[in-house]
Amino acid sequence: MNILVTGANGQLGSEIRKRENEYKSWNFVYVDLPELDITNLAKIKEVVQRKSITAIINCAAYTAVDKAETVAETAYNVNVTGAENLAKVAAEFKLKLIHISTDFVFDGHSYLPYIESDTPNPLSVYGKTKLEGEEKVMQVHPSSIILRTAWLYSTYGTNFVKTMRKLGNEREELKVIFDQVGTPTWAGDLTASILIILSSLEEGNEKRGMYHFSNEGVASWYDFAVEIMALSKIKCVVLPIETKEYPTSAPRPSYSVLNKKKIKTDFAIEIPHWKESLRKCILEIEQKEYLQHEK
Repeated sequence: MNILVTGANGQLGSEIRKRENEYKSWNFVYVDLPELDITNLAKIKEVVQRKSITAIINCAAYTAVDKAETVAETAYNVNVTGAENLAKVAAEFKLKLIHISTDFVFDGHSYLPYIESDTPNPLSVYGKTKLEGEEKVMQVHPSSIILRTAWLYSTYGTNFVKTMRKLGNEREELKVIFDQVGTPTWAGDLTASILIILSSLEEGNEKRGMYHFSNEGVASWYDFAVEIMALSKIKCVVLPIETKEYPTSAPRPSYSVLNKKKIKTDFAIEIPHWKESLRKCILEIEQKEYLQHEK
């Protein structure tokens, strides 16, 4: 397979690069801005034809949740038009398409982990554009796979884990929200599952549609921060606060735990607990920091 990875410089794209050697028979084609703007349909077609692409993993998204409230058109262009364009090309050339979405399509009013058929009700511009992107993908190319994920972090880019470690080393105490609950997800685990799914599709698995993926377990942002400090051996004290004490431009779902039964059943995927995956990620971060220091 020749696999086009869009948004290749982000957390997921970077994790795919790290694992590509595990799939020797596959050729990965990595694109990001400025090489490929997914809002440009003609350019996507040109790249797909020139590179003889057979599958697309769409990691490209506008993910600045608060900023999206004031630049809604930009978020729409990437999250809706861009996703629809990729689906159009995938449908035209009969390509496999895996599209990444988010827990922010839900309003957080549930008290049970969300299943794929639960009714979305996004609270923010970001969530609304991601939901509309999902809908366009399934309308245009119904044999796509959409993976909703949550609270993504990795050794790459900017994310909660790296921010907490930085602030924890600079301050004696931090205040972190305790009344928003979900599941931290290591991009390394999501990437492994994406590649397992692609391999399964290549072997003839005909399962398609919407799937949820996060690590196992449940946490608040406060719980997450406490664990980051403990695993990092950072002495910063983490104090719990309510959402109303930390106002943001975009409202967040107060509960966005995802039920992963469907993806585990259809693709025989084993999902680690979030604490175990966080431990692995922090070890990787510390190894990177050590090597940079040695240089």
